[in-house]
Amino acid sequence: MLHLQTFGDLRLIETNGDPVRYPIKGLLMMAHLYAGASHELSRYELAQFLWNDVEADLARLNLRKLLSRIRETDGGRAEMPFDFTATTVRLNTQVVSSDLDIFRAGGSPLERLNAIAELTQRGFIGNIKPATKLIDAWIRAQRDTQALQLRQALLDALPDAQKPGATRTISSAALQILERDPKDEQVRALLHRLSGGSSLNESLSNGDDHARVQVKRSEAGETPADIERISPMPLILPRLVLLPPTSKHADAGLALANALIEDVTIELCALRNISIVAPHTAGQIRRDSEKAAVVARHSIAYLLDTRLSEEGLFAQLVYFPTDEIIWANRFAMTPDILPRQRRLIAQQLTMSVARELAENEEERLRFEANPEAYHAYLVGSSLMSKLTLPHIRRARKAFKQSLSHKADFSPSFTGLARTFTSEWLVTAQGNNELLHLAEQNALRAIERDPASAAGHRELGVTKLYLGDVDASVAALHLAEELSPHFADVIYSHADTLVHASRPGDALAKIKKAISLNPIAPDAYLWCAAGASFFLEQYEEAIAYVEAMKDKAPAHRIAAASCAMIGDRKRALFHRQRAESINPVFDVEKWLAIVPFKEHWQKELYREGLLKAGF
Repeated sequence: MLHLQTFGDLRLIETNGDPVRYPIKGLLMMAHLYAGASHELSRYELAQFLWNDVEADLARLNLRKLLSRIRETDGGRAEMPFDFTATTVRLNTQVVSSDLDIFRAGGSPLERLNAIAELTQRGFIGNIKPATKLIDAWIRAQRDTQALQLRQALLDALPDAQKPGATRTISSAALQILERDPKDEQVRALLHRLSGGSSLNESLSNGDDHARVQVKRSEAGETPADIERISPMPLILPRLVLLPPTSKHADAGLALANALIEDVTIELCALRNISIVAPHTAGQIRRDSEKAAVVARHSIAYLLDTRLSEEGLFAQLVYFPTDEIIWANRFAMTPDILPRQRRLIAQQLTMSVARELAENEEERLRFEANPEAYHAYLVGSSLMSKLTLPHIRRARKAFKQSLSHKADFSPSFTGLARTFTSEWLVTAQGNNELLHLAEQNALRAIERDPASAAGHRELGVTKLYLGDVDASVAALHLAEELSPHFADVIYSHADTLVHASRPGDALAKIKKAISLNPIAPDAYLWCAAGASFFLEQYEEAIAYVEAMKDKAPAHRIAAASCAMIGDRKRALFHRQRAESINPVFDVEKWLAIVPFKEHWQKELYREGLLKAGF
């Protein structure tokens, strides 16, 4: 007996569990025949199905070759999985079974629902890219049919909803259905009843403007019904995934934290213009080593990332296209309060996420309305992750390309501003023309989008390097007020505080940025090294530099730190690396350019650099 697995990976398995080496087209043919009512098709129909993108004669030739390979593969079997005639191909279901049998199996309604839900959440033929339009259409049709069968199984199981364990089974299936079709109001209402009533819905009906997730929020006191009428649901809903919590240690509270996130997932399903990714898929994304690629493949706009520690449950809402942390908070999760406060925490978390989604929707729609400009912007942003001159200049080219598609695209002006300040920093030549270009582009970004923190951030960074430290602090303070959980803004604010002769405040702020963005970019660590140096914490400064993936920008601060603790060997190493990158570096010229509010900082840095041999 052979078993055809169609959900997850498409493959054929022996009775003992060993995989059978079968041609992919042969597996597709087997699945196509198994799903059909008669398990038999003409050779012409199969040739068209498998090769409808080529001439009919070539398709028939390809089919003959495929059948010949299958005969060779099955040659040693007592019973063949296929019966071939001159005109037809029939699948022998006495020899082949399939996971598709679950849809035809009996059992209690709850058992059947659980079996179908577990099967369909793995995805029908998930490992094969359709080779032809007909194959693609057939796979889509099968998935649609299976979704309807899952929905019917859910409705059939409702009379057993009071049985032990039934609520979890039904809720899980309902979430899976809503992930595929967020507009299924009957299933949404069912899930709402199962959860005991949604606090979010109650707040919406009570007129909480901040919690209404609409494309545009009310500005004239409209009732919720009015808002529903003037704010129709977008055709393509943004997708949100709530990643299950992780913990560095085996923690008894992890199971309760997982249950808490499931509560929030159910609560958020009350929203009409956000599509929630089902918990099973969220778990798969959490475990995948290539999370960013998986998130992009599933067209997910928002991630709620959660981590459990001794300090509680840390949650942050990330806008994936720009990697911006738009909200973050920590919730107490002590064992003595969690069981009775689980519902309250879930409600607080739900309301916060709903509010932030509302505030970010206008930006998302603006981005997605200009896909070419947006794509070029993302290319430029990805290049800016490395502070090397070639990367910076390639990024500048991408941002300019973005503006050629949309001349008033504010994010690309902020990107351009960043390329000019970054080049000024990396070259260390004091070229003020670069800074004036950065300032112009930052002001253009603010003019087009004054509510965005990004433009004010770039203006603050530029003002710092132009020597106006107070204006820099003011601009970055405003940027942080506009986006208090935007880690990059907090990093820039910290960097300015270093130059404002407040290294203690700077170190505290950069540590906050790192806590929000734990896999910290090199720039964060470079800033932390600078703050530590001016606090005379030289070992800590060196440790931050050592943690950088690309240490090129930080060799000077590392050399000065090593020299200050008398480690001449390491100081020489870092000085030589810095000089190989910038052989014309001059201490006095650089100190005349770099802005420090108080004289003691310049003297301390000069001492370190001279001791290192610059």
